[in-house]
Order: sequence, then C-alpha cells, then structure tokens
Amino acid sequence: MLNLAWTERHCVINASPLILLGKLGYLRMLEQMIAGVQVPDAVIAEVSVGKGEANLGETLHWAAQRRLADQPIPTEVAAWDLGQGETHVLNHCLLKNRFAILDDAEARAAAKVFGIPVFGTLGVVLQARLQGLIPAARPVVAQLVASGSYLAPELVERALAKVGE
Repeated sequence: MLNLAWTERHCVINASPLILLGKLGYLRMLEQMIAGVQVPDAVIAEVSVGKGEANLGETLHWAAQRRLADQPIPTEVAAWDLGQGETHVLNHCLLKNRFAILDDAEARAAAKVFGIPVFGTLGVVLQARLQGLIPAARPVVAQLVASGSYLAPELVERALAKVGE
C-alpha cells in the first residue's frame, strides 16, 4: 500500500543515505517519491570530505541545490552527542515538522524519542518499490550492500517480504 506521507511531506536527509543513493544514481528517484528533500549544511560538509568517491560531485551538486542553513542546536538535541550531520537533521525535522532519512541507529533512536518519523536507506528502496518507481527492490538492496551499506540479512529478508519479494 502506498504511504501517502511520503508524497505529501518534506524530509531532511543525512550523509549516509545521501551518499549511498547518490552512488547508485537514485537521487532523482527520491525526488519523485517525496514532496521535498532538504540537506543541512553540516551534512553537505560531511559528504564533501569524501570527494574521491564515485558520483560524489553530482551528489554534492544535488545537495547544494537543496541546502538548509544550520540552526542553533537546542540542548535536548545536543545531549544525544550525535555527529554534526545527524544532529542538524534532527534539529531541522523538529523545527520544520519534517521526517528524517537516517541510517545511524543512535540517531534513529533519538528521532523516535522526539517523535520524528524516520526512514533509512532500505526504507527508501522499499517505498520506491511500493510506488512503482523500481520494478524490484532486491537488486537495489544488493547494490546498497555492495556499495558499503551494512544490512543484516534477516532484516533484508523481512523488509523484502513486506513488498512481496
């Protein structure tokens, strides 16, 4: 079933999903799925450190067109002691009622505490499958793993079963 929350809301994306989706050439697909994607300056700074990686120049160009200026971080967000990218993603989600695209487990836990809807890169792929933007999720998940994403095999199988694969 199509999750309309995706098509009607804006999200803030963190470095890991941005890099992975950029490497695989799926950033345009992400735009088709979501009303708007935004990237905090702190995330762009994190991504720019790895300039030698495949498709990173295109990814940085894409991100720069969707940049969000970093805002002061409230104490309750800073208390989680996350990386700068994760911290600013959560802060923007709280300030602007956005959902987050994060892979980091601790950042996802913080998002849950703050009531921020969160999806990981795997969730983006599953949603793309549900929206008919990709014919199958399994090959894309295999590409994610080959590109350096760690996904537990049991998690992958449970997730793929949710989209009938």
